[in-house]
Amino acid sequence: MQTILGANGTIGSVLAKELKSYTDKIRLVSRNPKKVNDDDELFPADLSDAAQVDKAIMGSEIVYLVVGFEYNINVWKQKWPKLMKDTIAACKKHNAKLVFFDNIYMYDINSIGHITEDAVLNPPSNKGKVRREIAEMLMNETKSGKLNALIARAPDFYGPDNNNSILIELIYKNIKKGKSANWLINADKKHSFIYTPDAAKATALLGNTPDAYNQVWHLPSDKNKLTGREWLALFNKEMNTNKKMMVLPMFMIRLLGLFMPLMREMPEMMYQYDRDYYFDSTKFEKRFNFKPTTYTEGVKKIVAG
Repeated sequence: MQTILGANGTIGSVLAKELKSYTDKIRLVSRNPKKVNDDDELFPADLSDAAQVDKAIMGSEIVYLVVGFEYNINVWKQKWPKLMKDTIAACKKHNAKLVFFDNIYMYDINSIGHITEDAVLNPPSNKGKVRREIAEMLMNETKSGKLNALIARAPDFYGPDNNNSILIELIYKNIKKGKSANWLINADKKHSFIYTPDAAKATALLGNTPDAYNQVWHLPSDKNKLTGREWLALFNKEMNTNKKMMVLPMFMIRLLGLFMPLMREMPEMMYQYDRDYYFDSTKFEKRFNFKPTTYTEGVKKIVAG
């Protein structure tokens, strides 16, 4: 049995499809899980309850933690450490391996221009401090020999059926509406993204590779380095448009935060947009001979879909 905690999210639903290559026993866990494959086992659960986390993991060989909580620092402080603690405890109890799908918030601000798995953990944001706490909680268990686990890290997402992507929301959807595209802080800085089907395929592969455990992996992302304006050019080309870009400065983001809860959470993360942001997945690509979807091909598939 391979179990996905947070099965209805952006990655969870695609991951369920990829796991079919490895097993015919897939358990989908969330408040209201929905089948992805015909023979999926649905397991409704409130993951804030340790007892329900334990039951959800019981009988599992591999557990994938891909939960996405509300993008709110108070929610993260309250829920993430508890869920990680409960998940680790249940995996140890039931002798299950754990795959944690993570982001890059815990890395030092000076590493953003070229992020590898060896980058210093020194988060410049409150959200990053939460991510560092739970990542270290997990890796400390592996170092003690009490748990087999790995961390699969990804940069920002883009891909089909993805409504939580800055790229999709600010460029693609605006163009579809006939509007100008938007970007944050500085459209002349490079910014890496990962194609969600690649992220899911790689996560499934890692989970089913015994010697991949007890370490951190960067999931495969195109090595090309595109600025915000170059991303817009890709979409303009595929959509046969000629839209311009409006860049939102920090004061505008703060102003929007007075009316939009999501934007209220953004200012502390804007260091990812005021400088180059390059995510290096060389380790994974070499180990698995994996070629990430190119940005050009990814944009083509989004527009075609």
